[in-house]
Amino acid sequence: MKKFIYYFLLFFIYSVVGYISECIYCSIKDKKIVLNRGFLIGPYLPIYGWGAVAIIVLLDKYKTDFFALFIMTCLVSTVLEYLTSYLMEKIFKARWWDYSDNKFNINGRVCLENSFLFGIGGVLVTYLINPFFTNILNSMNYYVLMIVGVFLLVVYTIDTFISVQTIYKLRVSSTSIKKDLTDEIKQQVAKKLGKNKYFKRRLLNAFPNVKNLTVYNGIKEIIDNINQKK
Repeated sequence: MKKFIYYFLLFFIYSVVGYISECIYCSIKDKKIVLNRGFLIGPYLPIYGWGAVAIIVLLDKYKTDFFALFIMTCLVSTVLEYLTSYLMEKIFKARWWDYSDNKFNINGRVCLENSFLFGIGGVLVTYLINPFFTNILNSMNYYVLMIVGVFLLVVYTIDTFISVQTIYKLRVSSTSIKKDLTDEIKQQVAKKLGKNKYFKRRLLNAFPNVKNLTVYNGIKEIIDNINQKK
């Protein structure tokens, strides 16, 4: 149990670090402050947590070889990002990110630029960041570690449940109507959106370039109109 909590806390920490990193990167890239990333409600991106834990567990043997560690980090991170994109599209019928406009991409799911950045991140995690967080966790009292870990696990589980439910409802709303955005269809979508308007609006804002969600723009317009009337 202690080992599970230990790795979950590392997963959670790196999920938060990834969220902050993406917000900073997107803010610089878009030349405006971006504070809304990912489909979860909280400020964390699980793909970074899984990636960091995978690097820590699987690539420790490459620690003495900087170049090998960099290459393997690029490979592991790229495979993880590709599989995540593929599975999310199959489950939710939506493409959550698309790198088709980037050079050296694979089916728009991954690209060389991101792989390179992940490689740098993996090296920093192995040599600098993880030793720092590991020392903090190892210095914590066992019972405090357990309480914090269990609390964050409950929060993360509830967040995941609510967010996945929201995505599914959005998927149902968007695929059960025609593409023609007549007034009648707009009313139908607005009715289907029903509850949790905040979470659906947050999801759409977090993924402005989402692909393959039917009548995506129409749904966004409806939510914007609802927001304006408040």
